Amino acid sequence: MKKLIFAVLGLVAFSSVLTSCKEEEETYADQKEREAKQVRAWLDSHDIDVISMQEFLKDTVTDNPFTGPDSSRNEYVLFEDNGVYMQIIRRGEGRKISAGETWYMNARYVEAYVGSGDTLTMNLFQQDPDIFYVTRTGDTYSASFQSGIMVTAYGNSVPNSWLMTMPYITPGVLNGDGGKVRIISPHNQGTQTAAGSVYPTFYEITITKKKNQN
Repeated sequence: MKKLIFAVLGLVAFSSVLTSCKEEEETYADQKEREAKQVRAWLDSHDIDVISMQEFLKDTVTDNPFTGPDSSRNEYVLFEDNGVYMQIIRRGEGRKISAGETWYMNARYVEAYVGSGDTLTMNLFQQDPDIFYVTRTGDTYSASFQSGIMVTAYGNSVPNSWLMTMPYITPGVLNGDGGKVRIISPHNQGTQTAAGSVYPTFYEITITKKKNQN
């Protein structure tokens, strides 16, 4: 419980810094330009190789130092229509969610502020993972947090950048190999707080299915 309190207090402190920045009367265009510079700096400082969606769809693989296959590369695919960057570290050992299904998911994650690298929230040391459900309707995914740090800090809404990973991962059940991804999310694809304060976030997320689901 103390870790949760510290995480939320850290988020409150971070929000107050953003509020003071806003008081300097930045325009929305100024904020977006600052965000773009922060993302570019993150890409450069982490030696990220950006690949296009066209290149990614040839094999839907993002080479990375953790699982390869080319461990010398640190590839993220750019979703050009919304500015999200995604790296698939591990797909998982299950299957993809099918149209018409609703799955309950467990998530272990770290959320960091791209501008500084500071951790905003995380649940790696909590007893329980965050829980959210995902529904697929055709090729559209919707989701809602049910419990955990994300719902405490931000409410029930699941970031769109999280949902964008769903067509590409095959999460197995808890204690198995879940899908593991890294995401760089612009403000309008992140939490409501990120959207309101115009800041980019980085996520590393491991997603597994809750048990007793086919």
